[in-house]
Amino acid sequence: MKISTKGRYAVRLMYDLALNDTGEWISLKDVSKRQSISMKYLEQIIRLLSISGYLKSLRGPRGGYQLAKKPAEYTVGDILKITEGSMAPVACLDDNPNACERYGECPTIFVWEGLDKVVSEYLNSVTLEDIVERAKKNQNNDFVI
Repeated sequence: MKISTKGRYAVRLMYDLALNDTGEWISLKDVSKRQSISMKYLEQIIRLLSISGYLKSLRGPRGGYQLAKKPAEYTVGDILKITEGSMAPVACLDDNPNACERYGECPTIFVWEGLDKVVSEYLNSVTLEDIVERAKKNQNNDFVI
């Protein structure tokens, strides 16, 4: 399993908004400069996150974006689900309940279910707040994921 640039950049975008939250609106142009991500790519990602209710936006010259909730309320797993879709290591785990005709006799399903559980638990345990706090500890506000 590989996380695409869209997923990685979404986490970086959300991190940047959390780190630079002063109550003011943050322009996508500023995020683009700080994170070295093209505006065009950020616009695609911001749309997904906005539709999902993760961001607030304000149009106009003084507009921009803000997190809709506190950084502690966003997990990396939640952000990746929006941008990546299913994080399951095999396709048959995308369905709940599992619809695979071989599920009951599959000798390896426990491996994939175990991997899925470990990955999900880890990604859902890391919040934006954790990333911001770690970056501040490292005194590196341009933290790259």
